[in-house]
Amino acid sequence: MSSPPCLRLILGDQLTPDISSLRDMQPEQDLILMCELVTEATYVHHHKQKLVLVLSAMRHFARQLRQLGFKVHYVTLDSPENSGSFFTEIESVLTRSGCRHAVLTEPAEYRLLQQFRHWQQQHPQWQVEIREDDRFLCSHDKFRHWAQGRKQLRMEYFYRQLRQEYGILMEQGQPAGGQWNFDRENRKPLPSNRVMPTQPRFTPDKITLDVIRLVESRFGQHFGSLESLNHAVTREQALLQLSHFLDNSLPLFGDYQDAMRQDEPWLHHSLLSTSINLGLLHPLEVIQAAQERWQKGQAPLNAVEGFIRQILGWREYVRGLYWLHMPEYASRNYLNAHRPLPAFFWSADTELNCLQQCISQTRDYAYAHHIQRLMVIGNFCLLAGLDPEQVSRWYLEVYADAYEWVELPNVLGMVLFADGGEMASKPYAASGAYINRMSNYCKHCRYDVRRRTGPDACPFNYLYWDFMARHASLLSQNPRLGLTYRQLRNMDEEQQQALQQSARIFLMSLDQTD
Repeated sequence: MSSPPCLRLILGDQLTPDISSLRDMQPEQDLILMCELVTEATYVHHHKQKLVLVLSAMRHFARQLRQLGFKVHYVTLDSPENSGSFFTEIESVLTRSGCRHAVLTEPAEYRLLQQFRHWQQQHPQWQVEIREDDRFLCSHDKFRHWAQGRKQLRMEYFYRQLRQEYGILMEQGQPAGGQWNFDRENRKPLPSNRVMPTQPRFTPDKITLDVIRLVESRFGQHFGSLESLNHAVTREQALLQLSHFLDNSLPLFGDYQDAMRQDEPWLHHSLLSTSINLGLLHPLEVIQAAQERWQKGQAPLNAVEGFIRQILGWREYVRGLYWLHMPEYASRNYLNAHRPLPAFFWSADTELNCLQQCISQTRDYAYAHHIQRLMVIGNFCLLAGLDPEQVSRWYLEVYADAYEWVELPNVLGMVLFADGGEMASKPYAASGAYINRMSNYCKHCRYDVRRRTGPDACPFNYLYWDFMARHASLLSQNPRLGLTYRQLRNMDEEQQQALQQSARIFLMSLDQTD
């Protein structure tokens, strides 16, 4: 006697046939439900490229499932029958199909999990099973066990444990090359004559073209441009992007992963985060592919370790921290920052060239690499005292790879130090000297990076010292900031006042233009 039919629910970032909710699928009787929802497109105003990416990838995945012989009920955004609620759609399909059992892989975001649990409690007539999302390499329980009893939850030690568990870059129980971390070798500025590799182009097919028209029609007011759209929307395209990175960029990724260059958005970065976060690529297959290039002598250890650390280390770590502390984590504001987000975060209309470059690139591509996000845009947000809730919302809205589970800890913990140092051992604050060392942005800027005060000085310079003075009561005892505060104390009073006055004038100008 066969088991009764089961409804399988697939969310927009669960686009793999190996997802846990499909693992015991019986194609002859079970039904898959996928929905495009205006609420998911607008709970924050996602970048138009993010919307095209997710909707096109969903439609391509539904086609793949049908080709595999699965029955798929797919509700498009523009369908007259779209109720606008995933739960209404679930109830309708359950009622019509006779299914009494629904299976869902755990949503990646806290708000969605809470919604599903609430719906589950309200409808006891249906058996709803929420399964673990085992595409990640560290379960919630495993992370909680690792975190238990630790005063500081540093990523480095978590990363080492996963390296050992999965046997990644290990030799006879020891880290390859005799050390766990090669970050010191991965901070080189980019030579001016270095030619960057080109990126593969993905010509939109009919599915993607239909989605582009839909997004422009329904969400044309959202941030971003679709003119440069070029995201992988299928597993085949994602695998092509992976191969291209391994062949053309991985060997130099380590040396130049922190570098930036005027009008060069991609450099040696992989552009794989969108595909991994959607489910088109599994993180372990990407990690193992990079490790294999090192084993074959096709990429140096510092490059491979630096790349793997971003996935096996940071990606798993921020997800663990997110689920460990939500929902309380989202409201943290250790530095009591409340300045509104300046208007130029949407227009890119600013004389600060580094910010203009990074924000306009974000507008055009829904992408900026980690140093642009952390040490240019994020550094400015930190130094200017921008409100963490507004900053987090902006990061969630503007990047194609942004989901709250990965965005929120990175912004609150790494960018803004709003969690008081649980993630980072010190604020990632820097003057203009850092940006000048790691990029050529300052050469194209109307401000002088060598000046500390006055109308022509780089604002990062006086904002940096003003930030340190403003938060001395909270930060001066931090051992990693000892040298900084000694330098501040050694400045004469006139110099300190000049720095703070320049900062006040600049910050007042931000407030007046909003």
